[in-house]
Amino acid sequence: MIYSQNYSPTGLLDQQTIYETLAQGFEGKFTGQKVLALIPDHTRSLPLPDLFRMVVEILRDARQLDFMIALGTHPAMTEQHILKIIGITPEERSTTYARIGLFNHAWNDPGMLTSLGTMDKDEIRKIAGPSWHPSLPEEVAIRVNKLVLEYDHILIIGPTFPHEVVGFSGGAKYIFPGISGADMINATHWLGALAGVVGTIGIKDTPVRAMIHAAAARLNTPITLAALIVEGHDLAGLVIGDVYDAWNAAADLSAQRHIRWVETPFKRVLSWAPAMYDELWTAAKAMYKLEPAVAVGGEVIIYAPHLDVVSHVHGKYIYEIGYHILPYFLTDWERFKHVPLGVLAHSTHVRGSGVMENGKEKANVRVVLASKVSPEDCARLNLGYLDPADVDVESWKDREDEGILYVPRAGEILFRKIPAA
Repeated sequence: MIYSQNYSPTGLLDQQTIYETLAQGFEGKFTGQKVLALIPDHTRSLPLPDLFRMVVEILRDARQLDFMIALGTHPAMTEQHILKIIGITPEERSTTYARIGLFNHAWNDPGMLTSLGTMDKDEIRKIAGPSWHPSLPEEVAIRVNKLVLEYDHILIIGPTFPHEVVGFSGGAKYIFPGISGADMINATHWLGALAGVVGTIGIKDTPVRAMIHAAAARLNTPITLAALIVEGHDLAGLVIGDVYDAWNAAADLSAQRHIRWVETPFKRVLSWAPAMYDELWTAAKAMYKLEPAVAVGGEVIIYAPHLDVVSHVHGKYIYEIGYHILPYFLTDWERFKHVPLGVLAHSTHVRGSGVMENGKEKANVRVVLASKVSPEDCARLNLGYLDPADVDVESWKDREDEGILYVPRAGEILFRKIPAA
């Protein structure tokens, strides 16, 4: 069921329209209830300061309203950083918003997780369908942040974009993997890797989305979703409703807004990852969103001159295994099966699709990193290196007719080749 909706096919929603849409969807629905709102961290684009203030105002009759950052495995945010992304001052925190709880999800703290049961091998195999592989776990523990059981209602506020693991982001993804334990995080990401980025991204019905919805069905706490269609840092659309119908509508709108179809694949791409991606773990979206529009034998340069970290949380494993195509790991599974599946999935997503020929890895796309990560580390990671100081951005512009593409703010708009007739 959809409670309220507004969308501008070509423009943006003004503040009054956003407030009225939120009020129509929320006002009077949470009177006397304890409400936990799930929101993204700094690696997602949205007008969170405006939305935070509006939601707090509209839900003024709730008994309690708290916010949790649905981090997945992203690093925990400091209080100062949280205040920055929600747009309030320390003084406002201690006065106007003193009763509002602000929490980080802690995926690796067993004491913060509770079990919703398990997903057995038969269910996993049925959900995975043609993407099933024996490397998937036989059983998945469905653990989630225990706080969700202490509230009367869960409110999800987040954008929907084409996504490399699940097809389109948003919705129940804010629970699994947003506030879940490691088992669901690893299983969903590995299933996405087995399906492949090109076969997943920008596609609404995917095995990973089915797995997420199957897990979310185990949670009895009611969920309302405010799904955002973002343009830059502003809203082009807002859909409020139950977590499934609102996400379904938002994914359709995102497909209209966030996918650029091209007739001829590009030979070279300079994909500029914005500063909000402060580690390659997230900046790699500059590869994910371009690979489906790059010719075999082509090249994607992840241009991130600000970036000096591969992953704050998973760097040890990534440096151990490097970045490789999926068949590289599957043909030598005993060697790699000790590595968390989510890390292996990230590795394959960054390196892209390809094949093994005579024991040699042959990726479809050459991936080059232009950042503060050293040439030696890039070689160790199985990535090409380019000194960002040597990149002349101007020389990349307006050359699409030559098969050369410049993407100034990569990571959210998906480029895909039009399928052959």
